[in-house]
Amino acid sequence: MASSIPKAASPVKHRVNNQHGVAANKSINLEEIEILPYEIYRFSSFSTNYVPENILVDCPSDQSSRWSAHTNNPPQYLTLKLRRPSIVRKIKFGKFEKSHVCNIKKFRIYGGLNEEFMPLLLEGGLKNDNVPEMFNLRCIAEDGYSKLPVLYLKIVPLLSWGPTFNYSIWYIELLGQDDPMYTNSCMKEYNKLREMEIVRLCLKHFRQQGYDVAFKALQEETQVHLEHPHVSELHERLVVNGDFDKAEEFMSNCIDEGLVDAYLSRQDYKHMWRLQQAQGQTQPGNRGGHQLVVDAEKRLIYLYGGWDGFQDLSDLWVFEITTNCWTQLCAHSEQMNGPTPRSCHKMIFDPVSKNIFMLGRYLDNSIRTKEYIKSDFYLYDTRAGTWLQICDDTSQVSGPQLVYDHQMCIDAEKRMIYVFGGKVLTPRSVSACTSSETEYSGLFSYHIATNTWTQLLVDCHHPSASLPDVMSVKSRITHCMVFHNKKRKLYIYGGQRVKTDIHEFICYDVDTQVLEILNKNDNNYNNHSVNATMCNDGTNEPSPTYTLRATIDCERDEIYVFSSLCKSKDRRDIQHVEASNSFWVYSLDSRKWSRIYTCHYNPAEMANLRANVPLEPCPRYAHQFVYDEVEKLHYLFGGNPGRSASPQLRLDDFWILSLEKPKRSEILNHCRFLIRKLKYEEMARSDTYQAMQYLRKHVGEIFHKLASLLFRTDDNNFSECAMERPRLLTTSFGTDKFETTSDLMLTDEDACSKSEDNSDRTQPPEDSSMESSESSSVFHSSGISDLASSYTAYRKSGGKLTRNDFVYELRARRDFLFNKLVKLMPSNMVQPERNLSDFVIM
Repeated sequence: MASSIPKAASPVKHRVNNQHGVAANKSINLEEIEILPYEIYRFSSFSTNYVPENILVDCPSDQSSRWSAHTNNPPQYLTLKLRRPSIVRKIKFGKFEKSHVCNIKKFRIYGGLNEEFMPLLLEGGLKNDNVPEMFNLRCIAEDGYSKLPVLYLKIVPLLSWGPTFNYSIWYIELLGQDDPMYTNSCMKEYNKLREMEIVRLCLKHFRQQGYDVAFKALQEETQVHLEHPHVSELHERLVVNGDFDKAEEFMSNCIDEGLVDAYLSRQDYKHMWRLQQAQGQTQPGNRGGHQLVVDAEKRLIYLYGGWDGFQDLSDLWVFEITTNCWTQLCAHSEQMNGPTPRSCHKMIFDPVSKNIFMLGRYLDNSIRTKEYIKSDFYLYDTRAGTWLQICDDTSQVSGPQLVYDHQMCIDAEKRMIYVFGGKVLTPRSVSACTSSETEYSGLFSYHIATNTWTQLLVDCHHPSASLPDVMSVKSRITHCMVFHNKKRKLYIYGGQRVKTDIHEFICYDVDTQVLEILNKNDNNYNNHSVNATMCNDGTNEPSPTYTLRATIDCERDEIYVFSSLCKSKDRRDIQHVEASNSFWVYSLDSRKWSRIYTCHYNPAEMANLRANVPLEPCPRYAHQFVYDEVEKLHYLFGGNPGRSASPQLRLDDFWILSLEKPKRSEILNHCRFLIRKLKYEEMARSDTYQAMQYLRKHVGEIFHKLASLLFRTDDNNFSECAMERPRLLTTSFGTDKFETTSDLMLTDEDACSKSEDNSDRTQPPEDSSMESSESSSVFHSSGISDLASSYTAYRKSGGKLTRNDFVYELRARRDFLFNKLVKLMPSNMVQPERNLSDFVIM
């Protein structure tokens, strides 16, 4: 939220509220912040008269009081230097008295104690208006506790509101604390943290290079540990002793204790579509523009209405998930005091009362007369099996007018229904020459207990939107909206307005009426009374087409978006060869999108040739997509496939989408594969017979791949072969992909027979098993037999490496495997990810 700080002769202090939101009342509070003095230290360029020093003075009425870069070609920057090291908490940008094309739409801010190393403190953008804006800067170090002192602050403009115009900054104010009585303790904490990290980097370097004496001496002197004792134990077993069996046992215990759970939770979902073949002959027919709702507790899915390609429908169906059977509750609801046939309406299910609420519909222009254009509001009691018309026209009781392509959500705890957006239906024009501007509906709430409607936000083009006490929002159609019942926020993404796609992803706090923009594309978002904050999370997000369908899991804090067929603008004929399905997950914790998959649909390729069954639904629109939060499954039914040759065609297929995170057993199989593979490679160099036995009993399925190591004794050939590995499939973990089937790692009893059964299997392409090794060192035991006999056997087999080179290479491979395994564990347990060599510049 943009706010203004009053100027004063003496520093103006702003107390930081405590966790209860009450200002601190102590006489001394080191958390108080004040305006920090600074100077212009360095800059990229400036235009005539628009010198950097102009930003020191706030003159919103003076158009020349600004810094303006000489060009908009990157990199352009402005570096500020504070009076002394400070904890900078906020930055305020002043503006010209009216919007200006040179205002920076996107920027980044870096800060640190020296110019060579300045971490990113903020990435954001300014709205193109005259209201000053203030942003919070990152002021916590990487450990999450220590304050991050700053002496230099670098502002890097990325984009101006006029794309071809130079960047301009009118005024900057920094707020924080630079009193030495406060900052000295922060500097001590920060320097202590830096020193510990330097020591840990040295310890990592010494251990990898084999400087054991230096490693032990430094650790004893500083009492700084490189990593958690458990991780050091793994290093001792795997790298120093070469005890692969103990290393495998250690990883198995770590996985059982949940030490890799955080890593697994960060991985993307695996998806699987399943075509649901319902029992019985009676099933809903082909349709689009219908509605589905889920009663997760009773394992029921309700379906109502839609358009079958020829007419609107008014039938109500229920699907029993446990029995896999559809039942028709009524063929014509209007005969049971229910709604008339309709499509493009919206329904929500109330889990408390077990009622279904229905609002809105689409009307063809030929029947848009005053008697038909009424926003009727219905309730279906699932317990009694009866319909009730709550209201004949909600627009007459402070509710929305008749709309279609809107969205509805329910706050079951507070007994509140929210309705947002949609196109307002008006009576058809009397004259063909008469046309009116499209009207969009705002945000409304309906309190179930008191049967009352309230308008929360009006559309930005509503006549009252310009009033200072009226909150407005850019309304839309074909968007998606979900409600988080714990955070108590509405999340709205995408949509269209006239023929323009809306890229905004916003959330609305229903209690505080605060609106927040979650993505960087605010598209001139304008709201007079709503608190708006912009947060940049990258460009990887769904396209805001009107085919989006969204659901939410409040326990996981995740929003799911399914995107399917997309019409080309201004064209009715859909190019089916460009059709695709994609599925996205938005994490509310990290505020990041993750694309689970995108499939460019090809009917010939997307079918199981044996059963002639499609592997996933064909692209479509006007479909319905709902979520069963109990079983964590999505259900999709019907829709329009958009085939120009059959414009009346609608679908009646019923699909289930399951999402699964990788499991502990899968990562355990992956670790076993890596450990046993390296153990086999070492055996193959010293004892071919023992390696053959191990291959047959423990590696089995990759027999043909690794057996080639037995017959290559030349060092060059060995190095080339050792760099190879079988292709690993299905599930991605970081940069590696591996099998998720249970027989990736075979048991001792089954491995031999399994390898014989698979002996004629075609081998997959090869890949690199060792992309790089950070460093290596001499060690004392190979872990298979004593070093002397291992090296002797290696030399007898034709190896040409010296003893030191042999041990050096062996250690490098083990170090590399160790580094891969510890990446799976919590970051606070393992060695630093960076290396000492990363900071050495030659």
